[in-house]
Amino acid sequence: MPEISRFYGIIIAMFFDDHNPPHFHARYAGEKVAIEIESFRVLEGRISPRALGLVIEWAAQHKDELMSNWEIAKNNQTPNKIEPLK
Repeated sequence: MPEISRFYGIIIAMFFDDHNPPHFHARYAGEKVAIEIESFRVLEGRISPRALGLVIEWAAQHKDELMSNWEIAKNNQTPNKIEPLK
């Protein structure tokens, strides 16, 4: 699962050739969550509300890049790095 960003101890990644809907994974403090790119809805898992808020804020800033990376990863290619939350 290629890491595409890291900030405040949160790791953002995407699986190669993953199932729909388009989503990304976030890990923080031993917890994991999968988040749909279009709606930022949590598909599965759980992370702390504070970390989830940071992840959603970051995803909103990089939605187009996330969708582009989804297409790249669907084709079994390494997705691009995305700037961390500042």
